[in-house]
Amino acid sequence: MRDNEKGPVIGIRHMQALLLFLAIVVNYTARLSVSVAIVAMTDAATTNLDFPEYNWNGVQQSYILSSFYWGYIVTQFPAGFLVRRFGAKAVLLVPTLATAVLSGLTPYCVAWGGWQAFCTIRIVEGLFQGLIFPCIHEHLAKWSPPEDRNRLGAFAYSGADCGSVLAMASSGLIANGSMGWPGIFYVSAGTCGLWCLLWVLFGANNAPSSRLIGSREREHIERSMKRQDGFHAQKIPIPWRAIWSSSPFYALLVVRSAQGWANSTMQLQTPSYMHGVLEMDIKSNALYSALPFLAMWGMSYVYLVFADVAMSRQWMSLTTLRKSINTVSYWGPAAALIGIGFLDKSQTTLAIALMTINAGLNAGSGIGSILTIIDMSPNHSGMLMAIVNGIGNIFPLLTPLLVGVIVTESDSRSQWQIVFAMTAVVFFIGNLVYLIWGTTDQQAWDAEDYLQAKDPESESNAHQMEFKSRTDSEAKADIKAE
Repeated sequence: MRDNEKGPVIGIRHMQALLLFLAIVVNYTARLSVSVAIVAMTDAATTNLDFPEYNWNGVQQSYILSSFYWGYIVTQFPAGFLVRRFGAKAVLLVPTLATAVLSGLTPYCVAWGGWQAFCTIRIVEGLFQGLIFPCIHEHLAKWSPPEDRNRLGAFAYSGADCGSVLAMASSGLIANGSMGWPGIFYVSAGTCGLWCLLWVLFGANNAPSSRLIGSREREHIERSMKRQDGFHAQKIPIPWRAIWSSSPFYALLVVRSAQGWANSTMQLQTPSYMHGVLEMDIKSNALYSALPFLAMWGMSYVYLVFADVAMSRQWMSLTTLRKSINTVSYWGPAAALIGIGFLDKSQTTLAIALMTINAGLNAGSGIGSILTIIDMSPNHSGMLMAIVNGIGNIFPLLTPLLVGVIVTESDSRSQWQIVFAMTAVVFFIGNLVYLIWGTTDQQAWDAEDYLQAKDPESESNAHQMEFKSRTDSEAKADIKAE
């Protein structure tokens, strides 16, 4: 089934989005399963007594949970340069392959070096995974025509929700099974390795370089993005001064930093909260911890359908659409988090329901603000994502440490109230800044020739050429008059 103007209804651009979805799934599973694994590793009585148990205190566990982000933020900025230089196909392969190797080595390293070795493994894994999202954004910008951007982008980023579901739901089951908690890391290693094979076979940096794409789809993608022949071979200079003096860019930075804070609280601290305050065992803990992310995964497609219908029927502008969805996905969870803090073990069902609603509403943040980066600057989206994700992930580095300071007794409801209230305030302020200064308008500094137009030497040469042309014209006119 084909559309003469839009190319194939299902094409290679959709395959690229599927590969990005799977990349996020396998890497997120490897990243987040540690929050369940650490419960099994420190409380063997609730899982499998055949495997070692470690007597790590709350502070040491906080170091393990946060150590991933110590490395993660370091490579965000370099990732922007690497993906511009080598392309997403090469750069995205490296962190996933490294994650496969490191996951497989984790049980042996922990047995040898304890929690310090665990932290080291997590730091190195974070260093590699810091390359991922600048690559994802750069790849989406290369492959996503404007009319497909919501669909392809939201689908690719829904891999984070799927990965969270798998990490929370499967980890407890694996830890209770014959492989014990080491099996959590071995399964992650296998899935990451399988994705690497698929990426090598089917991934491509852009439409013209793909050996699988048809001419109709290739022309549609390049035409819709207004790219001339040879576009992908040129190196567009980065307008640093214009970016760092852009109000919409700062609004984007603030709103994504708020999401980073909230994500680290929801993803890494949920198992500890449910185990401590709600007194749930590791198996049910893992399954119920997965429910919010299952809701998030499902709701991401609800938001996607709404966005498609709203744009096709022109109910609102793209900026209004993104801000509306982002408001629901930030301020709704802020209210739910306040409510969660007032519940205890006698209200387990209500607590799980609120956490599920919280996560489901938050699923709109992908369409609400992540894709705004590509809207504002498709030519520099990888670098912008590197900056935004790098700064935004300073907070996931700090929040586990902050929780470790605040929550000195894991079963203290009042201490968890403080954690959830702080996250709600961050959600509220982050979205408010985005509402005031955010926009989806493509920025003037995204133009390929933006710096050339502003270059004094170029302007001087242009003036000289204009003067020479005018002088020649006047001379010819004088000769003709004579």
